[in-house]
Amino acid sequence: MAPGADRSALAGDPRFFQRAGPHSLAAVVDAASGGEVGAATAPSQRLMLHGIAPLATATAGDVTYCLNSRKYLPALAETRAGAVIVHADMRDRVPASSVAIVADDPQVAWARVATLFHPLPPVSPGIHPSAVVAASAQIDPSAQIGPLVVIGENAVIGSRCRIGPLVVIGDGVELGRDVRIGPQASVTHALIGDRVYIYPGVRIGQDGFGFAITPEGFHTIPQVGRVVIEDDVEIGANTTVDRGALEDTVIGAGTRIDNLVQIAHNVRIGRACVIVAHVGISGSAVLEDQVVLAGQVGVAGHLRIGKGARIGAQAGVMADVPPRAELVGAPAQPVKAFFKEVATIRRWVRDGGVPRVRDSRNAKSDVD
Repeated sequence: MAPGADRSALAGDPRFFQRAGPHSLAAVVDAASGGEVGAATAPSQRLMLHGIAPLATATAGDVTYCLNSRKYLPALAETRAGAVIVHADMRDRVPASSVAIVADDPQVAWARVATLFHPLPPVSPGIHPSAVVAASAQIDPSAQIGPLVVIGENAVIGSRCRIGPLVVIGDGVELGRDVRIGPQASVTHALIGDRVYIYPGVRIGQDGFGFAITPEGFHTIPQVGRVVIEDDVEIGANTTVDRGALEDTVIGAGTRIDNLVQIAHNVRIGRACVIVAHVGISGSAVLEDQVVLAGQVGVAGHLRIGKGARIGAQAGVMADVPPRAELVGAPAQPVKAFFKEVATIRRWVRDGGVPRVRDSRNAKSDVD
């Protein structure tokens, strides 16, 4: 164990995370947004909960949760938590020593309860003395501007924004309300909505990868579009979002983007999409609402992925994808077709090689 580590503080170590509480059982139920207390005794109604913890390590002062899956039943049976958030189907499985908090979606309820115990630190309004702020920039008095931040001409910083150390905000950039930007990120040529979280190291608004090929070599094409990020978007650490060439690069409201993602110029991403780490989206591709791209997916340029489509890890998307399709593989194809091919290849390997079949001239030939 590392020096100074405290086993009792593995969840929400106060050195790194702000803590609130203790909270009454009633307050926790309220935070779970309509959760119902199951099998609560009179003493349990007076229960005070001090923190959150996993099923296996929770104590009588902790609240925990259990997903609605049989594989978690052994851990649920052994938990010593004071309260457990569960689906109604699991209510009777909660030990007598714990209070069951019943919720339609235990994971959502858990997220709200975790926020109750570990709220975001409050914004500390003001501009750090080491920050460099252009005279024409408009900064709301409630915003927090950290050390060594650079804010360009005519930039607009909305209310309660938190700008971390060493961030660069370019000329003319506009940030809405409650935007958080992590250390060493840079934002240029961009209009940012409300409650957007830009994690450390993100690069938004740099030149797109555009050039013409001439006999003398490459000729860079000016990238004169913008990046438009709508409300409630999160962009993970070290992700890059290129500005548009002529049109805007757009990220729709509520979308979640993981770390280390590349989004090229003119890409348009719809609402509530999920884009996992190491995805690369080529220029002018369109993702409609609620698309999911798993890790390391590659998307070719100038194509459209329909609403609700789900693309499996490491897939290569090289053609338009219809709505609600589920694709895997490279090149990407429907899940059933992909696994049928995999089964066929495995059968060939098992049988010692590719079978030989007769072609239309009744001559033997290998299957391509």
